[in-house]
Amino acid sequence: MTTKLVLRELSRYQIGTFADIIYRNALLYPDREAFVCGSQRITFAQFNARVNSLIHALCSSKVKKGDVIGILSWNCLEYADVYGAAMKGGFIASPFNPRLHRQELEYLINYSEANTLFIDPELIPTVNSLRSHLPKLKRYISFGGSAADMLSHHELLATHPSNEPEVSVHKDNPFLIFYTSGTTGVPRGALYNHFRKLDNTRIKALEMGVKPGDRHILVLPFFHIGGDCHVWPFFLVGGCNVIMPQKSFDPVAVLQAIQNEKATDMQIVPTQLNSILSRQDLKDYDLSSLKRIYYAASPMPVELLKQGLEIFGPIFSQGYGQTESGPQISSLPRKAHQVLDRPLEEQKVLSSCGQPSLGVHVRVVDEKNNDVEPETVGEIIAQSDSIMVEYWNKPAETREVLIDGWLHTGDLGYYDEKGFIYIVDRKKDMIVTGGENVYSREVEDVLYMHPAIDEVAVVGVPDAVWVERVHAVVALKADATVTENDVIAFCKEHLASYKAPKTVEFVESLPKNPQGKILKKEIRAKYRTDK
Repeated sequence: MTTKLVLRELSRYQIGTFADIIYRNALLYPDREAFVCGSQRITFAQFNARVNSLIHALCSSKVKKGDVIGILSWNCLEYADVYGAAMKGGFIASPFNPRLHRQELEYLINYSEANTLFIDPELIPTVNSLRSHLPKLKRYISFGGSAADMLSHHELLATHPSNEPEVSVHKDNPFLIFYTSGTTGVPRGALYNHFRKLDNTRIKALEMGVKPGDRHILVLPFFHIGGDCHVWPFFLVGGCNVIMPQKSFDPVAVLQAIQNEKATDMQIVPTQLNSILSRQDLKDYDLSSLKRIYYAASPMPVELLKQGLEIFGPIFSQGYGQTESGPQISSLPRKAHQVLDRPLEEQKVLSSCGQPSLGVHVRVVDEKNNDVEPETVGEIIAQSDSIMVEYWNKPAETREVLIDGWLHTGDLGYYDEKGFIYIVDRKKDMIVTGGENVYSREVEDVLYMHPAIDEVAVVGVPDAVWVERVHAVVALKADATVTENDVIAFCKEHLASYKAPKTVEFVESLPKNPQGKILKKEIRAKYRTDK
């Protein structure tokens, strides 16, 4: 890298691409930390060099611009390398969830058409057991040391040059496939190009108020759009991302990292906030550097949010979106959370997902696509430059959700006269019992008010009388006791009787995906009558 003609060098890559951002940071902030992971500390210049070496290594192995390169790994520094190589080298990164079953991984890897797969050392046995079922994969690259019949990521970086690659990347080039969680069916790949992903990155950076020098603790996984989309706003402005490499959320490790790294930012999901607030030693950690706690990925119980606000203060903000939306659709900023000392009617905003984000149009429509009045439940649809290009290799499914430029989210909600949006349920989660519509979110919010309940999921299950009945699956707090009748009676104190659960199931813990989202699909599967 030459800095003699630095301004000329800054124009090497096309504006509107992540290649431009990576190179810009390497030129302007060469010695500033870009990523921290365990004992590894990588500057922007070092990250650029690692990315360049990986691009040269892939190109020498006949991987071409537009080829899909898969990643099957837990969070690690090498993960960022592969994303960077896709950004600058013109490849398409395809991250896979390592918690998936072997058959699910087989399906997704083949569906992605990846010809190269980067692998966490721990997951090598899983991949080896699938090799004969993955005919399109030509290269296997281990993130660890040498492994049988695999290349080594570390050796590729060490043996290939780090000069700028001769690759032309454009803002409309695809570079990322994110997969829907599959909570309601077979996962689908949401395809993004540079322009759309960078648009979302800028929106988030602006709305969160991210500045150079800010330090973000990456808790969510890289393979989830919620984790990925929170990394790059900090990278964009020259901030640092501290990657947490644990497979599952470890509140002690996260609190220690905030203290040690003097972190300013953290993104979590509700179950993770609950885990942090439950720590008896929470006050023993110095968390004074935190400026923002961002929550997303699943609805936040209002009572849990109030607990967080009482302990951390008004540093919370929220984002609503989904894999297909970029993800940003709406946001509830920190200022909107400063209502604990206000009348209850003003505190209602805490149960909303905010107002439409900058550059995003949002509507709520009925089944005929007509806009509904405020306070009327309908489907939330969104339009922005951040929305996915399409579902990868699924044109029919793309046409079902992208209609006249509007993304149909499948989320049911309503809005008030100030434009605040309130989600009530997924279309497929709405319960129809005795001819009445019941929104599971409404029932869950009431149940979270019960002092004995730690986590809860409300689903509709088959019933001979009601067709569907409201069923609550409850995990209690440590040493708490409560009966089914107690839970039902508590709900009836706050809800119409038909909305209260007719049955309650007590469990030690609820099934969750790696992002901490409760998997209602698994709960409902226990009650299917067509098994």
